[in-house]
Amino acid sequence: MRKAMSESNIERKTTETDIGVALNIYGAGNADVDTGIGFFDHMLTALAVHAGWDLSLRAKGDLYVDGHHTVEDVGIALGRALKEALAGKSGVARYGYFTLPMDESLATVSLDLAGRAYLVFDADFRPEPIGELDPALIVEFFRAFAFNAEMTLHARVVYGVNDHHKAEALFKALAHALRNAAAKTGGGVLSSKGVL
Repeated sequence: MRKAMSESNIERKTTETDIGVALNIYGAGNADVDTGIGFFDHMLTALAVHAGWDLSLRAKGDLYVDGHHTVEDVGIALGRALKEALAGKSGVARYGYFTLPMDESLATVSLDLAGRAYLVFDADFRPEPIGELDPALIVEFFRAFAFNAEMTLHARVVYGVNDHHKAEALFKALAHALRNAAAKTGGGVLSSKGVL
C-alpha cells in the first residue's frame, strides 16, 4: 500500500544510535516515543501532540556515554522524516510563527520551510539536568532538526525561571509554528521562484 504524501518512515543506524521514526504530519496527535531519556520523551511527545502529528519514535543510543548522540541523531532522523513528509512543499503555508506561555516562561518560534537550513537559538538554561536531559543538548536537537528538515528556524525563550517550563514552552511553540507552516492552502509552492 502506498503511503500518503504526508507520511514518512526513516531509519538511522550508526555505531552510536539505532533510530526508527514513523511520522504523519496530518495525524491526530498520537505519540509513542521512547529514547531512553525521560524528559526528552516528554518534549517529543509534546511536540507531536501540539503539532497534530502521529509520531512513533524509537531510539537506542549509547547513553552510558551521555545523551548527546541520541538527542542529536533523533533530531537528524526527525528532521529527515519531516522533510520527506512535506514532499515538494506544494500547497502549504510555508511560514509559521507562535508565541507560547508556560507559567512564568514565554517562548517564541518563527520558521520557514523554504529549504534553506539555518538556526538562531536564543535560550539560556542552567547546567543542571532537567530530569535525565542535559539542557545543553536542547540546542543540539533544534540544530539537527532544522538542518535536516531544511528549514530556517528562529527559537527564543523571551523570559522564564523554571528550566522545565522554558524547555517545554520552546518545544510547544515549535509544534504550533510547524502546524501553521504545514497548513494546507490548496495552492502551489509559495515562492515567486515557483520552487522551494
